[in-house]
Amino acid sequence: MPKNLILLKILFLSLLVSAFSQQDEFIYTGFTGSGNNVSLNGVAVIQESGILQLTNETSRLIGRAFHPRPLRFKNSTVANSFSTVFTFAIVPEYPKLGGHGFAFVLSPTRELAGALPSQYLGLLNSSNNGNATNHIFAVEFDTVQDFEFHDINDNHVGVDIDSLISAKSAATSYYDSGSGEHHPLNLKSGDAIQAWIDYDSIAKAVSVTLSPFSSKPSTPLLSVPFDLLSILEDEMFVGFSASTGLLSSSHYLLGWSFKMNGAAQSLDLSSLPSLPHPRKKDHYLAIIAASLSAISFVILAIAAAVYVFHRIKNAEIIEPWELEYGPRRFSYANLRRATKGFRDSELLGSGGFGKVYRGVLPCSGGEVAVKRISHDSRQGIREFVAEIASIGRLRHRNLVQLQGWCRRGRDLLLVYDYMPNGSLDRFLFSDEKTSPGPPASPRQLLLTWDQRFQILRGVASALLYLHDEWEHVVIHRDVKASNVLLDADLNGRLGDFGLAKLHEHGANPSTTRVVGTLGYLAPELTRTGKATASSDVFAFGALVMEVVCGRRPIEPKASPEELVLVDWVCERWSQGRWPEIVDHRLAGNYNMGEVEVALKVGLLCSHPVAAARPTIREVARYLHGGGTTEVPTVSQPPATGVYEQETASAGEGVGGLVDFVHSKSVIVVEEVVSLAGHG
Repeated sequence: MPKNLILLKILFLSLLVSAFSQQDEFIYTGFTGSGNNVSLNGVAVIQESGILQLTNETSRLIGRAFHPRPLRFKNSTVANSFSTVFTFAIVPEYPKLGGHGFAFVLSPTRELAGALPSQYLGLLNSSNNGNATNHIFAVEFDTVQDFEFHDINDNHVGVDIDSLISAKSAATSYYDSGSGEHHPLNLKSGDAIQAWIDYDSIAKAVSVTLSPFSSKPSTPLLSVPFDLLSILEDEMFVGFSASTGLLSSSHYLLGWSFKMNGAAQSLDLSSLPSLPHPRKKDHYLAIIAASLSAISFVILAIAAAVYVFHRIKNAEIIEPWELEYGPRRFSYANLRRATKGFRDSELLGSGGFGKVYRGVLPCSGGEVAVKRISHDSRQGIREFVAEIASIGRLRHRNLVQLQGWCRRGRDLLLVYDYMPNGSLDRFLFSDEKTSPGPPASPRQLLLTWDQRFQILRGVASALLYLHDEWEHVVIHRDVKASNVLLDADLNGRLGDFGLAKLHEHGANPSTTRVVGTLGYLAPELTRTGKATASSDVFAFGALVMEVVCGRRPIEPKASPEELVLVDWVCERWSQGRWPEIVDHRLAGNYNMGEVEVALKVGLLCSHPVAAARPTIREVARYLHGGGTTEVPTVSQPPATGVYEQETASAGEGVGGLVDFVHSKSVIVVEEVVSLAGHG
């Protein structure tokens, strides 16, 4: 081979190796002139000062910056180690209220199509969050506590693997290498913070270290044992993604260093571009003006103190989690005016969760129901947030629509569509001493069979939407007559989502304490504590029997054989005497076929074995089928031997449904007294 050709090949190989090494290591001390070396999308820009600004003070934005070429992160079955260090700053629009955060990310693409802003940080969306096909590795620097993703606080760092539910997270802080002391850091301070992220492919561990100084502490903030081999593709893009929500922050990068299979070059804070100075607020001008004379200063100081005290006392404090779940559409002052100062004359009902008032909005004149949760309510902040997170985004004709909400101090308020006919239970139970809700004549309180059957169909449609047709599975956990509200046309709407739980389709709901109302609780809840779609179906079965029979699932005043409604219905059904249990107030004016369908559905839904119950989709089909042939035959009363076998095999020693209701050693129940009419 000619000597010149050999030299050319050697030169070519050396250039190729050099090119690859350049791709595997880079450093930006400021981003001036690096426009061709950084790929920007969304609202990300490089300022004249050399600072890379990912987002600005505008709501619901995404900004990203990536190294323009993909890097090789693994070769076949071997993942590469990598190291990166970057300097960042987060400057919120309002002090102490971040929105939302940013993440260092490894991704198969730079575009991340379909990703959403706000809590999704421009990385994922509600449909793909948690999918193993994402191949997303990220370290989030989050300034909003999102309950959906189990965030620990509004100032944390988390390691995310294909999901925004962090594999591990920690409150933002750093360790002093000299003294070994642990110091907190505030991501929203607006100060420059340095971050080091290292992946050791031998130890199979990710570490994250923070410091406000140039030197790297010896102790990391986070260390997560994890093999990234299954997450990484052969080639990945490396960069950053940031987003804003209803509140916003400017997310800045001042410098960035990266290296494959080695330690990234350090960054000297003094050599990086300076952060822009935050804007000064105009509310200090009054103090400056007041200092012109001693007398006026004293007068203004006293007046200002009184004003500030009054504002603090009556302030509607906005916490970050509140802004996550929707806009504050109503001010406390407007709701107070709408309800005439929460006057007793406007009271629709009261219960364990507080009180519900009728209101007329001063701006539009529209009627609303304002649920004011009491200070010592067991519902508290957690269930309040659950209701905001769930019903606030639901849209169905058979669900009570949440119009908006407000929080002032310890007052928690939800604003719903006004249901002029109150709750279903006041129409079903003729012995009510009080009837919360609008006054009604005895004739109006008697629902015809056609109206009752239409209400059951509507509630079944609402549950079908919650279980199968919305983006998440919503388990209501408190289906009962007092939570079914009637509009002006006596259409049934399911309400009160204070106990609702959400989870992804195909995922298992988390185990929790047993909550709900006696008579509606599925037997398996006593063993697992896990609310499921099937336990909602069980409660719907109890509701069906309420509507048909005109009495409660548990009737303390009834004779022993009629104490538990499902037992009574089972007995009469097995004897072929079911017409005897139909609400006597109907006086025989009902469709025999439809009542038989309803009773069959109620018995099937009340089966003590969860797997034997129909799905809510099947229930809806039965109720809309118009005949009895489609509904399976109820061959064995579900409240008898099957339940005894199941409880005996579980070692509970409970002989039947009556013992299930009364045994406090078996069941730990939070008794929920709902608000009749709008609870």
